[in-house]
Amino acid sequence: MTTQQSVPFLLDNEYFQKTYAGWLGKIIGIRMGSPIEGWPNEKIESTYGKINGYTKEYNDYAADDDSNGPLFFIRALFDYPESAVNGSGQEMAETWLNYVPAHHGFFWWGGYGISTENTAYDNLAAGIPAPLSGSIALNGKTCAEQIGGQIFIDSWGFVFPAAPQKAAAAARSMIQVSHDGNALYGGMFIAACISAAYKACSVDEIIDKALNTIPADCLYAKVVADIRRFYRADAEKNWKNCFRYVQQNYGYDKFTGNCHIIPNAAVIILSLLYGNGSFRESLSICNTCGWDTDCNAGNTGAILGVFCGTDKIDDDLIRPIKDLLIASSVIGNLNITTVSASAQFFCTLGCRQAHVPLPAVWQDRDITDGSVIHFDFKKSTGAFRSSDSCVQISNSEEPVVPGHRSLLLEKGNGNGFSIFYKTYYSPDDLEDSRYDPSFTPVVFPGQTISAVLKNTGNDAVSLSLFASDKHTGETFVSSVKNIRAGEMTGISYQIPGGTDALIGTVGLQITSAQGNGQRILLDNLTISGKPDYKIDFSKEKVEYYKTGGAGIHRELGCCTVSKGLWDYEDGSLTGSCADTGELLTGYYYGKDYRYSCLVTPVSGEYHFINFRVQGLARSYAFGFYEGNTIALLKKKITSSVLARKEFIREEGKEYCFSVLVNGGCIKAYVDGKLVFEFTDPAPYQYGQIGMTVCRGSRCRFRDVEIRPVN
Repeated sequence: MTTQQSVPFLLDNEYFQKTYAGWLGKIIGIRMGSPIEGWPNEKIESTYGKINGYTKEYNDYAADDDSNGPLFFIRALFDYPESAVNGSGQEMAETWLNYVPAHHGFFWWGGYGISTENTAYDNLAAGIPAPLSGSIALNGKTCAEQIGGQIFIDSWGFVFPAAPQKAAAAARSMIQVSHDGNALYGGMFIAACISAAYKACSVDEIIDKALNTIPADCLYAKVVADIRRFYRADAEKNWKNCFRYVQQNYGYDKFTGNCHIIPNAAVIILSLLYGNGSFRESLSICNTCGWDTDCNAGNTGAILGVFCGTDKIDDDLIRPIKDLLIASSVIGNLNITTVSASAQFFCTLGCRQAHVPLPAVWQDRDITDGSVIHFDFKKSTGAFRSSDSCVQISNSEEPVVPGHRSLLLEKGNGNGFSIFYKTYYSPDDLEDSRYDPSFTPVVFPGQTISAVLKNTGNDAVSLSLFASDKHTGETFVSSVKNIRAGEMTGISYQIPGGTDALIGTVGLQITSAQGNGQRILLDNLTISGKPDYKIDFSKEKVEYYKTGGAGIHRELGCCTVSKGLWDYEDGSLTGSCADTGELLTGYYYGKDYRYSCLVTPVSGEYHFINFRVQGLARSYAFGFYEGNTIALLKKKITSSVLARKEFIREEGKEYCFSVLVNGGCIKAYVDGKLVFEFTDPAPYQYGQIGMTVCRGSRCRFRDVEIRPVN
């Protein structure tokens, strides 16, 4: 076990701040590069000249494969804390199969044998283990050496700071699930660059330390050396000279496949060197070069974000991000997050891997279950916004609670304003359907909203908390609390439970009788308590997203889907599938609850409700099984039967399925009668709910209820 004394980097507040800057840099790079992804340099320069910022405005930026991978693949360290890094690769493979929806969203494009990720996923799903799943031996050199080896790997550098050898070794175990050869070395190199950036004094030092983690005789290392040699000999220090060299010696025409790692690696090294340590200049060069711009700028932004820190990232690049991060995993509850919350998740994993406690200032800010929105990262805003354009929202070092930063809310005049945090997203909220996002809400009826704040204005104000229902437009509002000038206070409100409201926003309303303007410091907004809610499928909608092309991205409101044909029909949810179709919804960190649903088998033998669903690889199921039986199942990649008995079902008859899960104890009922009582000695501790249909079965589901178990 690593002791605190042997940790090569002090895992302190500086670590957290640099990680946020690196992850923010990654997201900025992705967004800068996305509109010109795949463009050649000549087209970019003739259209825009040199890229110096964002070329396109977005309402809210949708999910992207370059952020999906780092955000979810690192969860192997959360789900398998003792074995993932040094394991056989099985844990990494299970992470893919758990969080990635089958054949849509996340990173899907191209098809088997074209997209490396598609190829590796299908190999894993067919039972081919890692690392064979991503190997040259199985998939060939062209497929195995595409760019994904380095674009999904940033978070491994964040989790192993100032330890490039360790970062590269840990990253290798994930990269080889899907990539091999120079793509494997490229991923190790980028993870090591990010890790080295925490303590490096120069870009050259970053590159030197990263090169020490890969074979000196591999092509990737040769490219890095060639670009450095050209840079040192270039008297003009003009990046265009070097890019012409890259085009001539390492251009796309020299390599097979859709997006080989080597040409893009050359662009990253070129950008780091000619950018001379400047965040903006390096991303400007990187995007103007062209090719896989969002990938290259994302990696470059991650390295230099850590190296430079947020103070060296211009505000005009930070503000449009809004601290918001949209994803497209199969867990809709995790697809709505912030740059700051995910950066803190990486840091929490970093401390766990080093076997050291969180720094004192972060110990009461645990966001593991997504329940605390705070502002302790410099320039973070927690994705809060206001519909009033006169309201200024900014991060402040002025504390409400000693030792913590805050969110400064200012309005120069008028009687008040509101700020809000979006807890559910619809197609109209997003610019396009980049990588097929889908969502379940992150706040539910029955939960409690709390805020801690300080009135730093000159006049007394009145405060109230609110939550809005997207179905009806109704707003649930707390009682009003008055707060004098200079006073600090806390305020809480429990959203009414037992309803079918779809909570779309939560927020804070500030009013003032004087009309002289307001100045409020918000320390945090916290969501706590157990959800207590219903789902009435007659109120849910099929949602159609703009794709930017001729296609249609279709999702079911408040749900995520892996496979199967799912629809809302006549007030019910219907599902059918040729093999295994799974639909997920609800609160991801739900622990002890009673879940009931009306179930009508239409055809076939397999009709289930699912509970404590942690993804597509880990869950429980209860329902009708083969051969006129009913069963309780547990899934870990494949399903095993925990209990089973005869049950003669009738097609077209409606049954009430209900499960009560409390710790390891599971009780399953049909129409109020106990069918199974089972105690799992190694239970899944939390998870969403869902529905499953298998092997040509079709089923109707309606009237879902989730009630907390005390």
